[in-house]
Amino acid sequence: MTPGGCTQVEDGILLSIRVTPRGGKEGIGGRWTDSEGRPALIVRVSAPPVEGAANAAVGKLVAKAFGVRPRDVTVEAGATSRQKRLRIVGNTYNLAAKANELLEGTP
Repeated sequence: MTPGGCTQVEDGILLSIRVTPRGGKEGIGGRWTDSEGRPALIVRVSAPPVEGAANAAVGKLVAKAFGVRPRDVTVEAGATSRQKRLRIVGNTYNLAAKANELLEGTP
């Protein structure tokens, strides 16, 4: 994991996120740090955490922000947790640059 919360892999990146379901206005951007000092991208969705609705909303929001198709965003770990690791498939360099940009922004 890089200091920015994303790891480059062969087909794209792995990205750590912190999700707030039922977060009112949807948004993506900013840095959250866990108790062990690991960074994650902040993602807010209005969908409730019921029957995968929040995960689906996260996938769509992240896909739009990164300029990829929703099917190119999958939950690798943490499907039932606020802390998740996403795989985003696409141009590794462009995706990592976008992740770092969003991590430095505000939600």
